[in-house]
Amino acid sequence: MKRSQLLFTVALVSVVALSGCKTKVKRVAVDEQIDLSGRWNDTDSQLVSAEMIADISTRPWVEEYTAKNGKKPVVIVGTIRNKSSEHIETETFSKDLERELVNNGRVTFVASNIERGELRDERKQQQMWSTEETQKRLAAETGADYMLQGGIKTIIDKEGKEQVKFYQVDMELIHLESNEKVWMGDKKIKKYVKTPRRKW
Repeated sequence: MKRSQLLFTVALVSVVALSGCKTKVKRVAVDEQIDLSGRWNDTDSQLVSAEMIADISTRPWVEEYTAKNGKKPVVIVGTIRNKSSEHIETETFSKDLERELVNNGRVTFVASNIERGELRDERKQQQMWSTEETQKRLAAETGADYMLQGGIKTIIDKEGKEQVKFYQVDMELIHLESNEKVWMGDKKIKKYVKTPRRKW
């Protein structure tokens, strides 16, 4: 085989090989369940959101507070601790919960500790740079009545290529002044994961 033919053949094989390794992307419905690794994923987050929203929305704490105080309760999202063995973005389901309660008009949410820092910086900047009639006052924030806190824990049982993963999400709504817990919710998720044997 001539050198030019050999180079052509190598180039052709390389092109074919590279085209076979091309990344493929397909759009799917956001509620479609796709489990690739067996780790915590978007389906788990959606299951937690749905369960917590259904539970907190049907409990009497909102009506009891409104009847006693003549106004909607004000809630702030505190820390939702990830005590599991995986990286879990807890804000995805806490934001779902926050959005549902705000949108149904039963509860008022105020900015979290992290969000407040940016807002306070902006108000300070306004004192220097904004016109007096458009400046927002300092120390005029709405104080929260309740704080939403929680955590995620895992238990993993593993033997060889098989494992059972148990996730438990606990959330609590606590009165800021009295420390009374007015709502407690939980969601449990259990997965059986089997890793296939590698074939060489």
